[in-house]
Amino acid sequence: MAVLGPGGVGGLVGALLVRSGAAVTFLASDATAAALAEHGVHVRSRQVGDLHVPARAATRLDAPVDVVLVAVKQTTLDEALDRVPPETLGDGVVVPFLNGLDHLGTLRARYGTQRVLPATIRVESTRVAPGEIEHTSTFVDVDLAPGGVAPERVEAVRALLEDAGVRTTVHADETALLWSKLAFLAPFALLTTAHRATIGEVRTTHRAELEALVREVAAVATASGAPSDPERTLAFYDRFGPEAKSSMLRDAEAGRPLETDAIGGAVVRAADRAGVDAPLTRALVERLGG
Repeated sequence: MAVLGPGGVGGLVGALLVRSGAAVTFLASDATAAALAEHGVHVRSRQVGDLHVPARAATRLDAPVDVVLVAVKQTTLDEALDRVPPETLGDGVVVPFLNGLDHLGTLRARYGTQRVLPATIRVESTRVAPGEIEHTSTFVDVDLAPGGVAPERVEAVRALLEDAGVRTTVHADETALLWSKLAFLAPFALLTTAHRATIGEVRTTHRAELEALVREVAAVATASGAPSDPERTLAFYDRFGPEAKSSMLRDAEAGRPLETDAIGGAVVRAADRAGVDAPLTRALVERLGG
């Protein structure tokens, strides 16, 4: 199998898979691939402790594999996909761990619906240097929805991840799966980044704005055919440690490109398709330059 993008998410999941005995190739830039090949992947984790594994790394897939985990961000997706030519992949399954909604269309157009397995991942993990991963949550959970992938292949991916210690659940409804993450992520990412604030500050100082945005995104989810529960989302934020930051805020602090369009833009486009107003989301996307 292969992991495209050995960053905070891909590096962590890839290392767990190597630890379980899976043959993993990490696909990355020249510099990152060279660093991984020389030093391996080192994970410091609140869940599994310190983990160091050797790494096979390359800049481009050179042989068919059964599974490719796509763990890059939307901002670099098009360029990264050049590392996985469809003709080399063969009939392997592509499992994307990206935020938002629109990446599935891109992947299906390139690899075919029958080879793209919709997925979301819940984890807090950051790459601090090539091959150096800090996993700060006590969980790493994956959810899958079959889409157009054959049931036996869905089960094979689920079992692969479970064997690596990644709790993995299969759901019937792709739309519900994607919105279950986006309805939580969009308010968190947009407000923490717009205010350059932790969730603790957002849920106190900016509470009214948070509540309004959560309900607005939930209404878009409902209009898009997904169940939504804004009160549950707010309660989840209230259980977060007060110093928690979204990955988009961390990107802003580091001067990296933001996933404003992939996260907030996806909500705005869904609202337009459903004929629902989303003025708060739209204003935040414009403010953040999405």
